[in-house]
Amino acid sequence: MLWPLRQFLRLDRERQRLFLEAWWALASVRLALRFTPFKQLVEELTLHRVPVEPPALGPAALAAAGRLGWAVRAAARFTPWRSTCLVQVLAAQRMLQKRLLPGVFYIGAAPGEAAGAGKNAGLDAHAWLKCGEACITGEAAHERYTVVSTFSWL
Repeated sequence: MLWPLRQFLRLDRERQRLFLEAWWALASVRLALRFTPFKQLVEELTLHRVPVEPPALGPAALAAAGRLGWAVRAAARFTPWRSTCLVQVLAAQRMLQKRLLPGVFYIGAAPGEAAGAGKNAGLDAHAWLKCGEACITGEAAHERYTVVSTFSWL
């Protein structure tokens, strides 16, 4: 238990602050997803029926978005609940929007790969978020998913 605390204390003040903000955002989103319909959580975002690319960002904005992505991914490893890709995406989206950084998040589906499930494995779902050309959260294996919904802000 001391190892994560030591790692946290070695971070500079900005990263500590971002980590704590991300942890709180993950908690808030997880709680909101439990008690609020998804449609209501994204009602202020723009839904696109076809995949769209996020607007281009300058180097400073892209670096800021990258730091936020790091904070969300790092904090997600230390939550006592499962911080799924959707929880991470929604937490990162809120943190980015707060800083007026535009982006797009995607929800995709792919044929299921459950062990021993055969051809009737169902569907796997995944969410990922991009700012500019960078994938901020959910990058792992997102290419194998077909985009079914795209949401943007700002």
